[in-house]
Formats: sequence, C-alpha cells, structure tokens
Amino acid sequence: MIRKNILLIVTVLLVLFGCTAEEHTEGARFVKVRGVDLIRPDGTKLFIQGTNLGNWLNPEGYMFGFSRTNSAWMIDLMLREMVGPDATDRFWCEFKDNYITADDIGFIASTGANTIRLPFNYKLFTDEDYMGLTAAQDGFDRVDSVVKWCRDNSLYLILDMHDCPGGQTGDNIDDGYGYPWLFESETAQKQFCDIWRTIADRYKNEPVILGYEIMNEPIAHYFENKDELNKKLEPLYKRAVKAIREVDTNHIVILGGARWNSDFFMFEDWKFDSNIMYTCHRYGGDATAPAIKEYIDFRNRTGVPMYMGEIGHNTDEWQADFVKVMKDNNIGYTFWPYKKVDGSCMNGITRPEGWDSVIVKFSEAERTTFNDIRAARPDQKTAKKLLREFIENSKFGNCKPQDGYINSIGLKK
Repeated sequence: MIRKNILLIVTVLLVLFGCTAEEHTEGARFVKVRGVDLIRPDGTKLFIQGTNLGNWLNPEGYMFGFSRTNSAWMIDLMLREMVGPDATDRFWCEFKDNYITADDIGFIASTGANTIRLPFNYKLFTDEDYMGLTAAQDGFDRVDSVVKWCRDNSLYLILDMHDCPGGQTGDNIDDGYGYPWLFESETAQKQFCDIWRTIADRYKNEPVILGYEIMNEPIAHYFENKDELNKKLEPLYKRAVKAIREVDTNHIVILGGARWNSDFFMFEDWKFDSNIMYTCHRYGGDATAPAIKEYIDFRNRTGVPMYMGEIGHNTDEWQADFVKVMKDNNIGYTFWPYKKVDGSCMNGITRPEGWDSVIVKFSEAERTTFNDIRAARPDQKTAKKLLREFIENSKFGNCKPQDGYINSIGLKK
C-alpha cells in the first residue's frame, strides 16, 4: 500500500512538472546539459572529441581542389557546364554513396573519437534540386545511415544545418547568394523552422543524436548592416527552438555566434531553454587560452557548455597545443574536416592524375558567356573518366590516413 502511494505521488509530481512517467524515462536516455558540462545517460561527463563529415552533404570547392568555384551551387553548375546534366546527376549520387560509408565511421571510432558532426544542406529535406535529385531527396536516408553506423560504433552524432534557406552567412559556405537573406525573409524563416521541426519529430527518440546545431556560422562581418542583422539572431534561434520543442524535448539545441561562430555579445537570454549549449569555431591565431578568452568568459557567464564545433587546418604542433587548451578549459571539439583532397584532415584523398590540368582548370576558367564555356570545356571522355576516378579515390579503402594529424587532435592512429 505504501509503495502504491509513493508511485502515485511520483506520477502526480511528474504530471505537475509537465511530463509523464514514460516521457521522464525516455528523456533519461539522452545526453543532457548540466551546468557547463554534458552528462551521459549513465551520469558520467561527456567531453566531445571527434571530427566533421564536411563536403559529403554540403560540397565545398576547396575540398575538391577548387578555389574560384567554391560553393555547392557553383560546383554543380560547373559540372553541368563541363559534362552535362545526366553525368552530373550520376556523379553526385555516386559521390554520396561512396564518400562516407560505414567503414569511414568505423575508422573514426577506432581513433578514440566519441562524436561526429554532420553538416548538411537544408535542400536535402525539400523538393528543391540538389546533388543529383529533385522531388525524391534523400536527406533522411543519409542521416538514418549515419545514425545506424554511429550506433554500431558507440558514437554520438550532431546534426548541423550548414546551409539554411536563403543563406545565413552571406559567403560561400552557406551555398547562398552573398548575403544572409534568411534574416530578411519570412518565407525562408518559416521553411527553416518547419524543416527543423520535421527533423526533430523524426529523431525525437533517437539517443545516438547528441543535439541539433540550428545553423552554421551565421552573419559574416562584411555587411554595413551587420549590427542590425546580429539583433535578429537570438529571436530566430528562439523561434526555431520553439518549433523543435513542439515535438522534441529530449535533445540539446546548439547555438553558434555571428562572425564565424566567434561573437556572442548579441545573446541576452541564454536561459530561454533548459537544454542548450553554445558553439564556437577557431582557425588560426595563437593556440593559447587567452586567444579564446571571450569564449571561455561567455561560457562562465552563462553557466552553459561551450563546444568548439570547428577547428583545424593548421600544423600538427598548433593543433596539439590547442587540444590541450580546450581540454584544460572544458571545451569539447570536433576538428574540420574528416576527409578532403591532400592532407590537413583525418583521411586524405589522392587527386587523380590529370585532375588539376582538366577538372580544376575548367573550374577556374572564365565561364561568363556561353562562348567562354565552349572554349574552356575539356574532352568529355577524359573529364568523365576523372570524375569516376575521384569517386574511386574517395572511397575509404583508397584514402590515406593522416597519422600525424590524427594524433595531433587528441586521437590515436
């Protein structure tokens, strides 16, 4: 009788606090924020260490060896001008099938990593043309695969909307058009929130997912009205988080600052949700604690975790020094990126012979007019052969693990 009364009291209390006993049990399966720490379901602290699957679902030119052709839509257009729409669609579908596989995730886990950040383009969850598909987009299929592979390897997964409707940055990394139109378009903002609600509804009960990173590197510093744009960031975050919380109260939401995730002064209400953390990025500068003092101070002032979502592209010595700084200051990290051409990553892709003289040359050529395109277009047979070879070289078994890089980021080869 006493036991029944206790259970009744607990149930009543849970209902009063807005959750059922079933929801309470479900929530206990997820990583949670506790002060400035992340806590695993077993009560132990989680210190994030891992990498980013950049370029797979959000192509960036430099990872192919391009410089002028640097955003996803530019790469797609260049390929269509070079080998036509059918060959381009085939390239993208084969690229997605082979660039990241279960073997890659197993390799990442073998280094001692515990977390993977998955950048993606919002178009993967729409009927817009993207990476070889239109109405039958495969975003959920791709994420579902990574979730399974991470579960099989005891890894956590962060979902990062790297490219948002309208563009959130105003530079090549957001696959947009040179301005953060997201912050001035109600249509784009509604689509942004709707997509996040849809994603959260699908994965609300998936404990492999550590959290949702709402948007990557919003609002570059190039614009005269950047102060006005910065003021719009926190309200849009609140709107997106509200949409997520309508269907998912389990997962952490992750918020980045403006100017490449380095400015946080525009945030005033960091307690609007009880399960949030902030994310910063760092490329270059001194590998010292004073170099990231603003990040540390913001974390200490808010009393919520800070996570270094991107860092890297430097010497092994610099990276090793910065890893120590982050560990000493309780800032978990995922280095950028896992795979690309050449080095400065965990797994390097070898450029096919002739890649620079044919593919890269066309990507950098003047292609303003149709006459320009015709004059620069390479031999079709050669170009298509090189694209197939690139996909073959990008497969896990053909990549070259970068031992020094892996060791420098606090993992082991």
